[in-house]
Amino acid sequence: MLAGKRILLVISGGIAAYKSLDLIRRLRERGASVRCVLTRAAKEFVTPLAVETLSRERAYDELFDLTAEHEIGHIRLARDCDIVVVAPATANILAGMAQGFAGDLATTVLLATDRPVLAAPAMNYVMWANPATVANIETLRLRGVSFVGPETGELAEGETGAGRMSEPLAIVDAIEKRLSVDAPLSGTRAIVTSGPTYEPIDPVRYIANRSSGKQGHAIATALAALGAETTLVSGPTRLADPPGCRVVHVETAQQMLAASLSALPADVAVCAAAVADWRPAHPGNAKLKKTEGGVPPGIALAENPDILATLSRHAQRPRLVVGFAAETENLLAHAAAKRQRKGCDWIVANDVGEGTGTFGGDCNRVHVIDGAGTESWDPMGKDEVARRLARRIAAAIAGAA
Repeated sequence: MLAGKRILLVISGGIAAYKSLDLIRRLRERGASVRCVLTRAAKEFVTPLAVETLSRERAYDELFDLTAEHEIGHIRLARDCDIVVVAPATANILAGMAQGFAGDLATTVLLATDRPVLAAPAMNYVMWANPATVANIETLRLRGVSFVGPETGELAEGETGAGRMSEPLAIVDAIEKRLSVDAPLSGTRAIVTSGPTYEPIDPVRYIANRSSGKQGHAIATALAALGAETTLVSGPTRLADPPGCRVVHVETAQQMLAASLSALPADVAVCAAAVADWRPAHPGNAKLKKTEGGVPPGIALAENPDILATLSRHAQRPRLVVGFAAETENLLAHAAAKRQRKGCDWIVANDVGEGTGTFGGDCNRVHVIDGAGTESWDPMGKDEVARRLARRIAAAIAGAA
């Protein structure tokens, strides 16, 4: 359930902060990525180094850190996640959340986020029962903040009462329940193709292209995060397998087609791979040698199978088939013609010409072409393109149900 989910964990200054380290570990065990924001007081209990070591992400703690603001910014930090978890949630930070304070990075992020918020309170039982805290909790509940705990038991001061932060596994369960309402593709199956294909000339050389696979891998991650049972069919890349996906590694177009057909039936197919149109018809079993006089060998080419067209016309055709059109000129015209020719539902067109930085880069500008026309998106990171496309897919699947 948490595979592919992005958790922003806000750690505030209480003795229960030590449990947050185990919480990070438990979340990562389930395939979630975890970024952490520490308050100044939190660093009295746990160190940024420990947090970074367990999360394998940078720990953020200063609002006016120019390097951090340049790299990600507190607004993006607040929104580049699926849920914000505050654990421990002290009386102080709950008061700041209720009153809309933005005096440090943690409270600024909480004020700026538009994502679900889950808080795990931890404080002395008298503070928990104080009318000010009770009022703050009620205010936050009315604003949609969810809570897990606190539990009743022995407190740090040696007293007993309600105020213990819930155990990490209980918080994990609460996160899963909170996110379950945000899994619109739960129960659906998706196929995503990604990366280039390598078409062998001989045991050493091959025909390929410059695709990095970043966009396709990001789409698989985004669909899995929305609950889809996702199969990623990947050509050769340097990318790690996305969490929460079944990954099939292939090299050639013929292998990619076979793996895609084996993943049927499916509800959605997104063909983001840059498949070679041609392959050597007779790849050599030994390395080709130079000839006398430097005459290059002739290489006869054969047409590769058309994966997008095959899936679009298959007897087990997915309900929604999405193709990609990587063009260097006449982008929209060529992409629209490709959609008609292939028989797919949508084409995502992007310019991969010289100077765009699309192949191998982290950003993309796409145009989604469907039966209703063209929807042009502003330039954005490939991860955000993937999330936006996944939400569009979820809306289309829900509308067709």
